[in-house]
Amino acid sequence: AEAGNFLNLCHNPKLACEVTLQPIDIVGVDAAIMFSDILVVPNEMGMDLDFIKGEGPVFANPIRDEKALDALIGGEEAANKLTYVYDTLKLIRAELADDKALIGFTGSPWTLATYMIEGQGTKTYNIVKKEIYSNPEFMHKLLAKVTEVIKFYLEKQIEAGADVVQIFDSWAAALEESKYFEFSWSYMKEIAAHIKAKYPHIPIIMFPKGIPAFLDKIDGDFDVFGVDWSTPMAYAKEKLGDKYVLQGNMEPCRLYSKEATKECVESLAKTMKEGRHIFNLGHGILPDVPVENAKYFVKLCQEVSKR
Repeated sequence: AEAGNFLNLCHNPKLACEVTLQPIDIVGVDAAIMFSDILVVPNEMGMDLDFIKGEGPVFANPIRDEKALDALIGGEEAANKLTYVYDTLKLIRAELADDKALIGFTGSPWTLATYMIEGQGTKTYNIVKKEIYSNPEFMHKLLAKVTEVIKFYLEKQIEAGADVVQIFDSWAAALEESKYFEFSWSYMKEIAAHIKAKYPHIPIIMFPKGIPAFLDKIDGDFDVFGVDWSTPMAYAKEKLGDKYVLQGNMEPCRLYSKEATKECVESLAKTMKEGRHIFNLGHGILPDVPVENAKYFVKLCQEVSKR
């Protein structure tokens, strides 16, 4: 997409609904995940977001001091500005078959705060990590503010028709263990507990990417743990399978080959035979994967599930 067009799509409920329903119709998956972007949250908190070709999302005004932090719109006021997301969910739910689940989502506070402070994607995280080690109070203040917005945001998604909500922690792997639980997981747990208290029937999926070494310490009031492709499923089952339904974790690039796809699906089915499992990729699908192969993956998962 050219600069801005992706955001325009997120802001257009009718088109976002169409894009959401396409994989259901074409590929035949069992659930729809609403079309949106995690960065609409900081955008509506008052940050100037642009999608730049070749660079991805960029905030023109990164949060680098207390003044900028205090100027951010917080709480329900910011969540109320995301009406286009709720309208998208309402449209999807109206068109979606009753036996298909509708998944709403948000980025985790840590992942969003990383973008907000760095101003764009980063490989080193040095600007945000500098805050963690040298100015933790500032960091916690920002994370708490983002957390409050997300609580309202997910509540409103549920009210608009989301059957399930997922919290994506894309940058989980950027932090060492003690800092991960202090600056990311604790806030994700707080959000999950808040939603569970209000909507006990709504399943919550937690998806932190790239922290297999920390699975021993994972806890909280949620239902499904998303296992990324770098974490062996047998290991995740051993550590978390008794407590949570596991989702994942096929390496998305396996979709380039039907043989590689089949090998993984069979292996997952075998590993999770006695466990609770939702077949899924271990991260996002790549744009040049043949649709034919995605259909094959879904069909295979459905066949294997019936055995």
